[in-house]
Amino acid sequence: MRHGGRFLEELREGATDASFFAELMETVDAAEAWGLDGIWLGEIHFLPTRSILCSPLTVAAAIATRTRRMCIGTAVHVTPLRSPLSIAEDVATLDHLSGGRFEFGIGRSGSARAYNALGVPYDESQGRLIEGLAVMREAWKGEPFSFHGEYYQVDDAIVRPRPVQQPHPPVRIAALNPRSFTRAAELGLHIFVGLRGTDISVLRGYIESYQATWRASGHRGEGSIYLRIPLYAAASDAAAIDESRESVVYYFRRQSQLARGGMNSGTVTTAERLAQADELATLPLDHILRERVVIGGPDTLVKRLRELEDSLHLDGVILEPNPGGKIPLPQMMRSLELLARDVTPALR
Repeated sequence: MRHGGRFLEELREGATDASFFAELMETVDAAEAWGLDGIWLGEIHFLPTRSILCSPLTVAAAIATRTRRMCIGTAVHVTPLRSPLSIAEDVATLDHLSGGRFEFGIGRSGSARAYNALGVPYDESQGRLIEGLAVMREAWKGEPFSFHGEYYQVDDAIVRPRPVQQPHPPVRIAALNPRSFTRAAELGLHIFVGLRGTDISVLRGYIESYQATWRASGHRGEGSIYLRIPLYAAASDAAAIDESRESVVYYFRRQSQLARGGMNSGTVTTAERLAQADELATLPLDHILRERVVIGGPDTLVKRLRELEDSLHLDGVILEPNPGGKIPLPQMMRSLELLARDVTPALR
Protein backbone atom coordinates (compact mmCIF):
# COMPACT_ATOMS: atom_id res chain seq x y z
CA MET A 1 0.00 0.00 0.00
CA ARG A 2 1.55 3.27 -1.10
CA HIS A 3 -0.06 5.55 1.44
CA GLY A 4 -1.65 5.54 4.87
CA GLY A 5 -2.62 8.39 7.12
CA ARG A 6 -4.66 9.56 10.08
CA PHE A 7 -7.94 11.41 9.68
CA LEU A 8 -8.56 14.12 12.27
CA GLU A 9 -11.91 15.78 12.85
CA GLU A 10 -13.57 14.26 15.90
CA LEU A 11 -14.26 16.42 18.95
CA ARG A 12 -13.51 14.44 22.11
CA GLU A 13 -16.36 14.27 24.60
CA GLY A 14 -15.91 17.07 27.15
CA ALA A 15 -13.19 18.83 25.17
CA THR A 16 -12.80 22.60 25.15
CA ASP A 17 -11.93 24.57 22.03
CA ALA A 18 -8.35 24.94 23.27
CA SER A 19 -7.93 21.29 24.23
CA PHE A 20 -9.23 20.18 20.81
CA PHE A 21 -6.42 21.97 19.00
CA ALA A 22 -3.84 21.00 21.61
CA GLU A 23 -4.73 17.32 21.17
CA LEU A 24 -4.74 17.66 17.40
CA MET A 25 -1.19 19.05 17.42
CA GLU A 26 -0.06 16.43 19.95
CA THR A 27 -1.33 13.78 17.55
CA VAL A 28 0.47 15.44 14.64
CA ASP A 29 3.77 15.62 16.54
CA ALA A 30 3.52 11.95 17.55
CA ALA A 31 2.64 10.84 14.02
CA GLU A 32 5.63 12.72 12.62
CA ALA A 33 7.98 11.30 15.25
CA TRP A 34 6.70 7.74 14.79
CA GLY A 35 7.01 7.80 11.01
CA LEU A 36 3.32 7.66 10.09
CA ASP A 37 2.52 8.67 6.54
CA GLY A 38 0.19 11.63 6.82
CA ILE A 39 -2.49 13.73 8.47
CA TRP A 40 -5.85 14.31 6.81
CA LEU A 41 -8.25 17.01 7.97
CA GLY A 42 -12.02 17.04 7.77
CA GLU A 43 -14.23 20.12 7.59
CA ILE A 44 -17.33 20.62 9.72
CA HIS A 45 -19.35 23.84 10.04
CA PHE A 46 -21.85 24.92 12.69
CA LEU A 47 -21.96 21.57 14.50
CA PRO A 48 -19.71 22.04 17.57
CA THR A 49 -21.03 18.94 19.29
CA ARG A 50 -19.22 16.92 16.63
CA SER A 51 -16.23 19.03 15.57
CA ILE A 52 -14.83 22.56 15.51
CA LEU A 53 -12.47 21.81 12.61
CA CYS A 54 -14.09 24.40 10.37
CA SER A 55 -10.96 25.83 8.71
CA PRO A 56 -8.83 22.90 7.49
CA LEU A 57 -6.47 24.92 5.29
CA THR A 58 -5.55 27.14 8.24
CA VAL A 59 -4.85 24.07 10.38
CA ALA A 60 -2.93 22.47 7.50
CA ALA A 61 -0.66 25.51 7.34
CA ALA A 62 0.09 25.19 11.06
CA ILE A 63 0.88 21.50 10.58
CA ALA A 64 3.13 22.30 7.63
CA THR A 65 5.34 24.53 9.76
CA ARG A 66 5.88 21.91 12.49
CA THR A 67 6.48 18.85 10.28
CA ARG A 68 9.08 17.99 7.65
CA ARG A 69 8.08 14.61 6.28
CA MET A 70 4.37 13.80 6.44
CA CYS A 71 1.77 14.32 3.76
CA ILE A 72 -0.86 16.88 4.76
CA GLY A 73 -4.27 16.55 3.15
CA THR A 74 -7.91 17.56 3.29
CA ALA A 75 -10.62 14.91 3.44
CA VAL A 76 -12.40 16.95 2.37
CA HIS A 77 -12.44 20.71 1.80
CA VAL A 78 -16.01 21.76 0.96
CA THR A 79 -15.08 23.92 -2.01
CA PRO A 80 -18.57 25.02 -3.19
CA LEU A 81 -18.81 27.21 -0.07
CA ARG A 82 -15.93 29.46 -1.19
CA SER A 83 -14.56 31.34 -4.18
CA PRO A 84 -12.37 29.00 -6.25
CA LEU A 85 -9.88 31.82 -6.86
CA SER A 86 -9.43 32.30 -3.12
CA ILE A 87 -9.05 28.55 -2.59
CA ALA A 88 -6.50 28.35 -5.41
CA GLU A 89 -4.38 31.02 -3.71
CA ASP A 90 -4.60 29.27 -0.33
CA VAL A 91 -3.72 25.85 -1.76
CA ALA A 92 -0.75 27.16 -3.74
CA THR A 93 0.55 28.99 -0.68
CA LEU A 94 0.08 25.90 1.48
CA ASP A 95 1.94 23.80 -1.07
CA HIS A 96 4.93 26.12 -0.64
CA LEU A 97 4.73 26.15 3.16
CA SER A 98 4.71 22.33 3.17
CA GLY A 99 7.45 21.95 0.59
CA GLY A 100 5.13 20.18 -1.82
CA ARG A 101 3.59 17.77 0.73
CA PHE A 102 -0.04 18.85 0.33
CA GLU A 103 -2.84 16.69 -1.14
CA PHE A 104 -6.13 18.39 -1.96
CA GLY A 105 -9.25 16.38 -1.18
CA ILE A 106 -12.48 18.08 -2.22
CA GLY A 107 -16.19 17.42 -1.83
CA ARG A 108 -19.58 19.06 -1.51
CA SER A 109 -20.67 17.53 1.86
CA GLY A 110 -23.70 15.34 2.37
CA SER A 111 -25.47 17.98 4.45
CA ALA A 112 -27.17 21.23 3.44
CA ARG A 113 -26.66 22.76 6.91
CA ALA A 114 -23.57 24.85 6.10
CA TYR A 115 -24.96 25.86 2.71
CA ASN A 116 -28.13 27.17 4.31
CA ALA A 117 -26.18 29.13 6.92
CA LEU A 118 -23.86 30.66 4.32
CA GLY A 119 -26.55 31.41 1.76
CA VAL A 120 -25.33 29.02 -0.95
CA PRO A 121 -28.08 26.91 -2.59
CA TYR A 122 -27.36 23.25 -1.94
CA ASP A 123 -28.89 22.24 -5.26
CA GLU A 124 -25.97 24.10 -6.90
CA SER A 125 -23.34 22.20 -4.90
CA GLN A 126 -22.46 19.59 -7.53
CA GLY A 127 -22.18 22.16 -10.32
CA ARG A 128 -20.13 24.51 -8.14
CA LEU A 129 -17.82 21.66 -7.11
CA ILE A 130 -16.92 20.64 -10.66
CA GLU A 131 -16.88 24.14 -12.13
CA GLY A 132 -14.83 25.45 -9.21
CA LEU A 133 -12.20 22.76 -9.79
CA ALA A 134 -11.94 23.82 -13.44
CA VAL A 135 -11.32 27.41 -12.30
CA MET A 136 -8.66 26.30 -9.82
CA ARG A 137 -6.83 24.20 -12.40
CA GLU A 138 -6.60 27.23 -14.67
CA ALA A 139 -5.56 29.48 -11.79
CA TRP A 140 -2.70 27.18 -10.76
CA LYS A 141 -1.04 27.69 -14.14
CA GLY A 142 0.00 31.13 -12.87
CA GLU A 143 -0.93 32.88 -16.11
CA PRO A 144 -3.68 35.40 -16.88
CA PHE A 145 -6.95 33.63 -17.67
CA SER A 146 -10.66 34.16 -18.01
CA PHE A 147 -13.48 31.75 -17.25
CA HIS A 148 -17.19 32.11 -17.89
CA GLY A 149 -19.37 29.37 -16.46
CA GLU A 150 -22.77 28.98 -14.88
CA TYR A 151 -21.60 29.80 -11.35
CA TYR A 152 -18.23 31.55 -11.65
CA GLN A 153 -17.09 34.44 -13.80
CA VAL A 154 -13.40 35.30 -14.06
CA ASP A 155 -11.97 38.07 -16.22
CA ASP A 156 -8.23 38.32 -16.85
CA ALA A 157 -7.15 37.09 -13.40
CA ILE A 158 -3.73 35.79 -12.42
CA VAL A 159 -3.03 33.69 -9.32
CA ARG A 160 0.41 33.46 -7.78
CA PRO A 161 2.32 31.72 -6.33
CA ARG A 162 2.27 28.73 -8.61
CA PRO A 163 2.11 25.49 -6.60
CA VAL A 164 5.35 23.63 -5.92
CA GLN A 165 3.80 20.43 -7.29
CA GLN A 166 3.12 20.70 -10.99
CA PRO A 167 0.70 21.11 -12.55
CA HIS A 168 -0.89 21.29 -9.07
CA PRO A 169 -1.17 19.26 -5.83
CA PRO A 170 -2.90 15.89 -6.24
CA VAL A 171 -6.69 16.28 -6.28
CA ARG A 172 -9.02 13.64 -4.86
CA ILE A 173 -12.82 13.82 -4.63
CA ALA A 174 -15.22 12.22 -2.13
CA ALA A 175 -17.50 9.48 -3.48
CA LEU A 176 -20.58 8.74 -1.37
CA ASN A 177 -23.23 7.08 -3.54
CA PRO A 178 -23.18 4.94 -6.71
CA ARG A 179 -23.60 7.88 -9.09
CA SER A 180 -20.74 9.81 -7.48
CA PHE A 181 -18.38 6.90 -8.18
CA THR A 182 -19.16 6.83 -11.88
CA ARG A 183 -19.18 10.64 -12.13
CA ALA A 184 -15.70 10.82 -10.63
CA ALA A 185 -14.49 8.16 -13.04
CA GLU A 186 -15.95 9.99 -16.03
CA LEU A 187 -14.05 13.12 -14.95
CA GLY A 188 -10.80 11.22 -14.38
CA LEU A 189 -10.69 12.09 -10.67
CA HIS A 190 -9.16 9.97 -7.94
CA ILE A 191 -11.47 9.28 -4.99
CA PHE A 192 -11.94 8.99 -1.24
CA VAL A 193 -14.51 6.48 -0.03
CA GLY A 194 -15.90 5.95 3.46
CA LEU A 195 -17.91 3.40 5.40
CA ARG A 196 -20.23 5.44 7.61
CA GLY A 197 -23.28 4.39 5.61
CA THR A 198 -21.95 1.58 3.41
CA ASP A 199 -20.76 -1.96 4.05
CA ILE A 200 -17.39 -3.10 2.73
CA SER A 201 -19.14 -5.84 0.73
CA VAL A 202 -21.36 -3.23 -0.98
CA LEU A 203 -18.49 -0.79 -1.51
CA ARG A 204 -16.67 -3.43 -3.53
CA GLY A 205 -19.30 -3.20 -6.27
CA TYR A 206 -19.16 0.61 -6.34
CA ILE A 207 -15.39 0.48 -6.80
CA GLU A 208 -15.66 -2.05 -9.61
CA SER A 209 -18.11 0.30 -11.32
CA TYR A 210 -15.70 3.21 -10.80
CA GLN A 211 -12.83 1.32 -12.39
CA ALA A 212 -14.93 0.07 -15.31
CA THR A 213 -16.21 3.59 -16.01
CA TRP A 214 -12.67 4.96 -15.71
CA ARG A 215 -11.45 2.58 -18.41
CA ALA A 216 -14.51 3.16 -20.62
CA SER A 217 -13.88 6.92 -20.42
CA GLY A 218 -10.43 6.49 -21.93
CA HIS A 219 -8.33 7.39 -18.89
CA ARG A 220 -5.04 5.67 -18.19
CA GLY A 221 -4.92 3.02 -15.48
CA GLU A 222 -7.89 2.35 -13.22
CA GLY A 223 -8.04 5.44 -11.01
CA SER A 224 -6.79 5.74 -7.44
CA ILE A 225 -8.84 4.87 -4.34
CA TYR A 226 -8.27 5.85 -0.71
CA LEU A 227 -10.49 4.29 1.96
CA ARG A 228 -11.32 6.20 5.14
CA ILE A 229 -12.15 3.81 7.97
CA PRO A 230 -12.32 3.80 11.78
CA LEU A 231 -9.41 1.85 13.27
CA TYR A 232 -8.28 0.95 16.76
CA ALA A 233 -5.32 -1.16 17.84
CA ALA A 234 -4.54 -2.85 21.17
CA ALA A 235 -2.34 -5.67 22.36
CA SER A 236 -4.99 -8.29 21.50
CA ASP A 237 -8.22 -8.52 19.51
CA ALA A 238 -10.27 -8.89 22.68
CA ALA A 239 -8.70 -5.84 24.30
CA ALA A 240 -9.14 -3.73 21.16
CA ILE A 241 -12.83 -4.61 20.89
CA ASP A 242 -13.47 -4.06 24.58
CA GLU A 243 -11.66 -0.71 24.77
CA SER A 244 -13.27 0.75 21.64
CA ARG A 245 -16.78 -0.74 21.92
CA GLU A 246 -18.58 2.20 23.57
CA SER A 247 -17.05 4.81 21.27
CA VAL A 248 -17.53 2.84 18.05
CA VAL A 249 -21.17 2.00 18.77
CA TYR A 250 -21.83 5.66 19.65
CA TYR A 251 -20.14 6.70 16.38
CA PHE A 252 -22.73 4.88 14.30
CA ARG A 253 -25.67 5.84 16.52
CA ARG A 254 -24.68 9.49 16.11
CA GLN A 255 -24.44 9.01 12.35
CA SER A 256 -28.04 7.85 12.48
CA GLN A 257 -29.06 11.05 14.27
CA LEU A 258 -27.16 13.18 11.76
CA ALA A 259 -28.83 11.34 8.89
CA ARG A 260 -32.26 12.05 10.34
CA GLY A 261 -31.39 15.72 10.66
CA GLY A 262 -30.17 16.08 7.07
CA MET A 263 -33.19 15.17 5.00
CA ASN A 264 -32.63 17.88 2.41
CA SER A 265 -29.02 17.06 1.58
CA GLY A 266 -29.73 16.06 -2.00
CA THR A 267 -27.19 13.23 -2.14
CA VAL A 268 -29.95 10.66 -1.57
CA THR A 269 -33.72 10.77 -1.42
CA THR A 270 -35.51 11.36 1.87
CA ALA A 271 -36.70 7.75 1.94
CA GLU A 272 -33.17 6.46 1.36
CA ARG A 273 -31.75 8.66 4.10
CA LEU A 274 -34.44 7.57 6.56
CA ALA A 275 -33.71 3.94 5.76
CA GLN A 276 -30.00 4.56 6.29
CA ALA A 277 -30.72 6.26 9.61
CA ASP A 278 -32.78 3.27 10.77
CA GLU A 279 -29.99 0.87 9.79
CA LEU A 280 -27.27 2.90 11.54
CA ALA A 281 -29.35 3.10 14.72
CA THR A 282 -29.54 -0.68 15.06
CA LEU A 283 -26.25 -1.99 13.62
CA PRO A 284 -25.08 -4.82 15.88
CA LEU A 285 -21.45 -4.80 16.98
CA ASP A 286 -20.56 -7.97 15.07
CA HIS A 287 -21.78 -6.35 11.83
CA ILE A 288 -19.83 -3.16 12.57
CA LEU A 289 -16.66 -5.16 13.21
CA ARG A 290 -17.11 -7.15 10.00
CA GLU A 291 -18.24 -4.41 7.60
CA ARG A 292 -17.45 -0.90 8.89
CA VAL A 293 -14.24 -0.79 10.98
CA VAL A 294 -10.80 -2.33 11.46
CA ILE A 295 -10.22 -3.22 15.13
CA GLY A 296 -7.84 -5.72 16.71
CA GLY A 297 -4.32 -6.63 17.66
CA PRO A 298 -1.41 -5.86 15.30
CA ASP A 299 -1.42 -9.22 13.48
CA THR A 300 -5.17 -9.00 12.86
CA LEU A 301 -4.86 -5.42 11.60
CA VAL A 302 -2.09 -6.31 9.15
CA LYS A 303 -4.13 -9.21 7.78
CA ARG A 304 -7.35 -7.18 7.60
CA LEU A 305 -5.76 -4.17 5.91
CA ARG A 306 -4.07 -6.40 3.33
CA GLU A 307 -7.44 -8.03 2.59
CA LEU A 308 -9.04 -4.61 2.11
CA GLU A 309 -6.21 -3.44 -0.11
CA ASP A 310 -6.61 -6.45 -2.37
CA SER A 311 -10.40 -6.71 -2.47
CA LEU A 312 -11.08 -2.97 -2.87
CA HIS A 313 -8.05 -2.18 -5.08
CA LEU A 314 -6.84 0.45 -2.62
CA ASP A 315 -3.87 2.78 -2.98
CA GLY A 316 -4.17 4.01 0.58
CA VAL A 317 -6.07 3.85 3.85
CA ILE A 318 -6.88 6.89 5.96
CA LEU A 319 -7.59 5.84 9.51
CA GLU A 320 -9.99 7.45 11.98
CA PRO A 321 -8.21 6.93 15.34
CA ASN A 322 -11.05 7.94 17.69
CA PRO A 323 -14.44 7.17 16.10
CA GLY A 324 -17.12 8.57 18.36
CA GLY A 325 -14.70 10.71 20.37
CA LYS A 326 -14.95 8.57 23.52
CA ILE A 327 -11.61 6.73 23.45
CA PRO A 328 -9.37 8.28 26.15
CA LEU A 329 -6.34 10.13 24.82
CA PRO A 330 -3.72 7.76 26.35
CA GLN A 331 -5.44 4.77 24.74
CA MET A 332 -5.73 6.53 21.38
CA MET A 333 -2.04 7.45 21.44
CA ARG A 334 -1.11 3.89 22.37
CA SER A 335 -3.19 2.66 19.43
CA LEU A 336 -1.34 5.02 17.08
CA GLU A 337 2.02 3.89 18.45
CA LEU A 338 1.11 0.24 17.86
CA LEU A 339 0.13 1.11 14.31
CA ALA A 340 3.40 2.90 13.69
CA ARG A 341 5.55 0.21 15.26
CA ASP A 342 3.84 -3.06 14.35
CA VAL A 343 1.33 -2.50 11.55
CA THR A 344 2.30 0.10 8.95
CA PRO A 345 5.89 -1.24 8.43
CA ALA A 346 4.39 -4.60 7.45
CA LEU A 347 2.18 -2.95 4.83
CA ARG A 348 4.87 -0.96 3.03
